[in-house]
This record gives sequence, C-alpha cells and structure tokens, in this order.
Amino acid sequence: MRKYLFGTGIIGAVISGLTLLRGARDTKFTWREALAWLSWGITAALAVGAIVDTRRASRGILIAEDSPVHGKEQKLLKKHLRA
Repeated sequence: MRKYLFGTGIIGAVISGLTLLRGARDTKFTWREALAWLSWGITAALAVGAIVDTRRASRGILIAEDSPVHGKEQKLLKKHLRA
C-alpha cells in the first residue's frame, strides 16, 4: 500500500491542497479561488483513479482504455505474481 500512497500524483495533490488552504486563510472567497479548488479536486481525483487502475491492472482485472496504465497490464501482473 505504501507504493500507492507515496506516488507523485498523491504527493502533488496533497501539497497543492495545503497551499490552497494557506492562501485561503487571508483572502475573501472569489471565483478564482473557486476555480483553483475545482482544479485541485480534479487533480486529486485523477491521482486516485491512477492508483486504482494500477492496483486493478496488477491483480489482472481489466481497466479502461483511457487509463494511463493501459497496455502495461501484463507487466504489472507479472510483477505482482513475483512478489
């Protein structure tokens, strides 16, 4: 599980979320801040989706063709079976 939690996508989402929280303390809520939070939410969702797809592919479960892991399923399954 550690390899999923310390992926660059999750780390980037957490750091950008903390940055948004720090910036939101001192200012009024504007439409720009709303767009920044929306962007952060999309980034976090994509990072979690990539983790889910990687885990499914390593277990031999089919994943969607638009996944960044698509095409690497056999490699991930072999790696999982060796461990």
